[in-house]
Amino acid sequence: MIKKGNSQDLDMKVKFLRGFGDKTRIQILECIKHQEKTVKQIVEEINGSQSNISQHLACLRGCGIIAGRQEGKYIFYSLRNEKIKDLLTMFDFVFEDVQSNVACCKNHVID
Repeated sequence: MIKKGNSQDLDMKVKFLRGFGDKTRIQILECIKHQEKTVKQIVEEINGSQSNISQHLACLRGCGIIAGRQEGKYIFYSLRNEKIKDLLTMFDFVFEDVQSNVACCKNHVID
């Protein structure tokens, strides 16, 4: 039986899912999926600008998707927990099944 959520619960779920709804944020998550990294390491790995990456890190952190750990003058970013890693892995499995449908979808255009 599916539990019906109230409107506020649904709004929070949508807000959470929007954290995953950006190419740069997905690149960041894939970058730190197996190992924590600094902003500089992330910027170098995904070839982005530091200010843009920092904005996306703030979004991901604000949504509770990632965590930051201060060590000296550096902050190391990692996935918040194993459940987030499992969710990213599940996205990959589901995407594998629906990839051809996604490719044909006219409702969502990639920038």
